[in-house]
Amino acid sequence: MRAMYICLCNAVTDHDIRREAADGVRSFAELQARTGCSDCCGCCEQEACATLDQAISLVLCQLPLAAA
Repeated sequence: MRAMYICLCNAVTDHDIRREAADGVRSFAELQARTGCSDCCGCCEQEACATLDQAISLVLCQLPLAAA
């Protein structure tokens, strides 16, 4: 699957955002700090947030349930 650029200014792709979510990123501020996403013109913030939220949801759904 080809990557889609979310942040053109800093060359951040949807794959980059998903990888960051898998590595533990749980907030947009943390994503910005690690990738530079949306820290230039800001036009991509909405799409980056949506992509991050979706990626976090997928990661959390894959976590094993804790034994009681």
